[in-house]
Amino acid sequence: MKDTTIHRMKQMEAVLDEYRYEHTLGVSYTAACLAMRYGADPKSAQLAGLLHDCAKCLSNTKRIKECEKYGIPITAIERKNPSLLHAKLGAVYARERYGVKEEAVLSAIRWHTTGRPAMTLLEQILFVADYMEPSRCRAIHLDEIRGLAFLDLDRATCMILEDTICYIQEKEMAMDEMTVKAWEYYSNQQRKKEEKK
Repeated sequence: MKDTTIHRMKQMEAVLDEYRYEHTLGVSYTAACLAMRYGADPKSAQLAGLLHDCAKCLSNTKRIKECEKYGIPITAIERKNPSLLHAKLGAVYARERYGVKEEAVLSAIRWHTTGRPAMTLLEQILFVADYMEPSRCRAIHLDEIRGLAFLDLDRATCMILEDTICYIQEKEMAMDEMTVKAWEYYSNQQRKKEEKK
């Protein structure tokens, strides 16, 4: 089976709508750039970026059915907001449908939406790239985060989590507890850094 970037791009173009495909390319390139900056494998970052939303363009009903088919646990929050399931399902699709064997890539896809405490470098890179890629334009601190991401990945991660939590609260949407745990972890890390200065 071909395992080239062009082949992966064509696979994603076939399953994503135009907006999501443009976003996917942006995440892939941004993740590769961040990987080069922080010493991660750019090819792995690029692959994670290309496949991170491979389960995004499904209906909520289909997403739930697919999770049940693959035995993916669904939390009460995910039942209220099935869009969150695309990350879990995407990691399974990446392995089962697209033949990805690299656990680091699968894990990055799994956590790219909510984040988690103590993310691996690749998980963090994909999480940040997904938020700040070039076609994104609505987040309130986006310009600051884009500059910060290449200087201090932890601070950028913390700011993204904080902005995400504020947005979810403003919209009165269901909050995944992992996002809160991730924010608590990274904000605590930032506090410790500040105390050492």
